[in-house]
Amino acid sequence: MQKIRKGDEVIVLAGRDKTRRGTVLNVDGDRVVVEGINVVKKHVRPNPMAGVQGGIVDKTMPIHISNIALINPETDKADRVGFSVVDGRKVRVYRSNGKVVGAKA
Repeated sequence: MQKIRKGDEVIVLAGRDKTRRGTVLNVDGDRVVVEGINVVKKHVRPNPMAGVQGGIVDKTMPIHISNIALINPETDKADRVGFSVVDGRKVRVYRSNGKVVGAKA
């Protein structure tokens, strides 16, 4: 079970995008793609057979999972995540207050 999953609201802890927030689009091992974070310019060669126009495009690149943290909606701050068993199910909980991640109020 992963501590950070697709769709989670996260904050960047280190790097040039420090303190920026975004939604996780993809998790691949220890790398995470966050919407609008770590955007780079990529030079693309035109390919008429595939219908790709050449030029400079913006591309969202992965960031290491250790450089982001989940946002606790109650405190609106970064929070660590742990695991607990609730009703026979293993769930993620915020370390600061013990509330279940993603639980409706």
